[in-house]
Amino acid sequence: MEHLWAPWRNRYVTGEEKPSEDLFQRLANSTDDTADLILARTKASFAVLNRYPYNLGHVLVCPYREVDDLASLSTQESADLWTLVNRMTDALRRVMKPEGFNIGINLGTAAGAGVPKHLHVHIVPRWPNDANFLTTTGTTRIHPGDLPTVYTKLVEALAA
Repeated sequence: MEHLWAPWRNRYVTGEEKPSEDLFQRLANSTDDTADLILARTKASFAVLNRYPYNLGHVLVCPYREVDDLASLSTQESADLWTLVNRMTDALRRVMKPEGFNIGINLGTAAGAGVPKHLHVHIVPRWPNDANFLTTTGTTRIHPGDLPTVYTKLVEALAA
């Protein structure tokens, strides 16, 4: 039997480390983009690599302003947000070579929002059979890479 060790996930999986309500405000005001895995910033939004991804390369795109619904965004904020979603999807496609994406927003706690007061768009790269036995029955995900390497490759792709 082989063993998969991922001790860095233990605090999250056990509930000891859950996102705080002000997570995205803290990230928006970060002065160390590399440490906080901020991939890109625009006038009204930013993109961050998810530390607890559904799949490797899972990116969150957030407006700087804390809003809980799409209707609360100004026309300019909405255009900025979706332009950054498109830009991140393109970078992920070039770097990760996925065969598809799940792109979506969980609006409200009932819809699964972990930080319901701050809207954010999930971009999850997908590959055939990425939901394997371990994922579907053991609630454990296997990622064929590491966050720092993916972060560096995405930042380089965005700069190109």
